[in-house]
Amino acid sequence: MPRTTPFSPQLLDTHCIVDARTPLEFADDHLPGAINIPILTNAERVEIGTLYKQQGPQLARVRGLELTCHRFPSIVTGIAEAAAGRPVMVYCWRGGLRSESIALLLEMSGLPVLKLQGGYKAFRHIVTDFFESVRLPVQLVVLHGMTGSGKTEFLNQLPASDWTVIDLEGMARHRGSAFGSLGLGEQPPQKRFETLLWDAFRKAPPDRPIVVEGESKRIGRLTLPGNLHEVMAESTKIWCEVSVATRVKRLAAEYARTDYRGPMAEALERIRKKLGGDHYTDLQQRLEAWDVEGLAQGLIEQYYDKLYYRVRKWEPQATISLEEYGTAARDLAAICAAS
Repeated sequence: MPRTTPFSPQLLDTHCIVDARTPLEFADDHLPGAINIPILTNAERVEIGTLYKQQGPQLARVRGLELTCHRFPSIVTGIAEAAAGRPVMVYCWRGGLRSESIALLLEMSGLPVLKLQGGYKAFRHIVTDFFESVRLPVQLVVLHGMTGSGKTEFLNQLPASDWTVIDLEGMARHRGSAFGSLGLGEQPPQKRFETLLWDAFRKAPPDRPIVVEGESKRIGRLTLPGNLHEVMAESTKIWCEVSVATRVKRLAAEYARTDYRGPMAEALERIRKKLGGDHYTDLQQRLEAWDVEGLAQGLIEQYYDKLYYRVRKWEPQATISLEEYGTAARDLAAICAAS
């Protein structure tokens, strides 16, 4: 019988992780780095589940064999190719029959294999427990500033040798503003976002600060998990100053894609009431004329700066200018070294 092991983060770095669940379950969330080798399709899982409830486990298992046994050779071959000599760890929802079946196939084929005790459900508890009470062994630095300041661009050019940058907006596929979803695709499910975030914190080296961008509790339709938002509020907070002229240029450079015109019009319609009739009409006309800088200027003056950080109930530990990223990086390093 295949050996069962409790979850350990080290397994993610040493084993080929195989998710035996359906593609739908896998898309909702999965262990970092896992590949999906489903033993049942989405429809087959529904069929087996219904049969199990209505006629019992024996008939359900026989039907499962009828549906899947012809795929056993390709399952083993696919996993062996993906593993490329590494040992395998396989899991399903709760460490039940699906992962057990694949583990048995691999063991009979001579491949080293472990089955994850408790399956995905056990891993999910690890993630939720981490965010329930976030404790970081290194300094957490949070950059705040007005929309268009260039915080994300600045973060992503910081050297990895000195900083651990966790791009919350990149993981969430949303910039946290009215036009935040432009060009970023569909947001991931909440569970997937949390796993990506957990894995980023897991991989953070212990010898350098973690830097993130200041966010509200929600990023688009996603929510910062557990008490992470409260931990960010108690961290080293840096305010980023940038002139309005620079913000206009940075926003315009980000928005100036003709394939954004339709989504931008839709986003503008969603904030119509907050803008008011006259301001909405003005911005709509700028968009129709493809005056991107004028649109950015109007959004800053009539929307962003009236909505975000209008009332700031906290004081930053320091302020840096993001007019020039190289200078800002040196200033940030000096501030963190002194704190």
